[in-house]
Amino acid sequence: MKFIDEAVIEVHAGKGGDGVASFRREKFVPRGGPDGGDGGRGGSLFAVADRNINTLIDYRYARIHRAKNGDKGQGADCYGRSASDIVLRMPVGTVVSDLDSGELIADLDHDGARALLAKGGKGGLGNLHFKSSINRAPRQFTRGEAGESRKLKLELKVLADVGLLGMPNAGKSTLIRAVSAARPKVADYPFTTLHPNLGVVRVDVNRSFVVADIPGLIEGAAEGAGLGHQFLRHLARTRLLLHLVDMAPLDEGTDPVKDAKAIVKELRKYDEALYRKPRWLVLNKADILPPELREKTAKKLIGGLGWKGKSFIISALSGEGCRELTYAIMEHLEDAKEKQERKPQVNADERR
Repeated sequence: MKFIDEAVIEVHAGKGGDGVASFRREKFVPRGGPDGGDGGRGGSLFAVADRNINTLIDYRYARIHRAKNGDKGQGADCYGRSASDIVLRMPVGTVVSDLDSGELIADLDHDGARALLAKGGKGGLGNLHFKSSINRAPRQFTRGEAGESRKLKLELKVLADVGLLGMPNAGKSTLIRAVSAARPKVADYPFTTLHPNLGVVRVDVNRSFVVADIPGLIEGAAEGAGLGHQFLRHLARTRLLLHLVDMAPLDEGTDPVKDAKAIVKELRKYDEALYRKPRWLVLNKADILPPELREKTAKKLIGGLGWKGKSFIISALSGEGCRELTYAIMEHLEDAKEKQERKPQVNADERR
């Protein structure tokens, strides 16, 4: 499932260094000629597509990027040092446009794609350049040019890495609010999520993933019942599914085991490949149970489902267990990506 991950940043290229008016001074040469050097070039800013980065979340924290100015020229024909350029690494698929004019600056459509965002100013000229047959001792020099400054809009179409599924009111929207900056609607009635919500979960610098909150599924969703049937196809694009189950006591009129089995049945009915996708069990709303009942309830649910895979106990409302869950997800996604990269590629000739 695609969505637009956005960020707005400012880029400020460096100013060019000023030229200098200087004259050669040596012993026995009282009136040496001009020897003022040029100023150095200001630093520029570039964007480079990096396949190892998959979100723009870091640019929501680091909004202003400023290159250094070039150094001033010096005498003895010494030019000022040019400032270093700054390279901003962005995910493949990032579209960069000018915030004010809407002008397209770059479309980073492949790994390694490089684009100039803001050009550094040219260095000023020293008086060495102004020497002529009629002006043997020029005192003119020029100032360095200002670097470009822009406000840029970054847009990225992202595929969700993780899909949340479960019955209505299983706590999917609350979980996505707890682990990301997304703010889907949350209420105490079913079907508060009427369309997919996506959030970027930032685990560490350059370590993040995208999670999709899919509208609640009900029995018969594969045939079109409820709201979830139109979104089941999006789950097929994710790399990991989190099956949220409400830990509400069984004697309060609910049956989490029955509901969870109904979801699994819908998955298998809709698509066998979707059913076989990596899936973890997440037991939510642990905060409603006293500590002494949590493990007992969890064992009862896991046993009733015949679950043999990974399971987690969390409270999306209080945040308990969410940190451990997000780190486990990040490690799983990184391991899967590493295995995929190690997998030998088969070309078209070999397939034939």
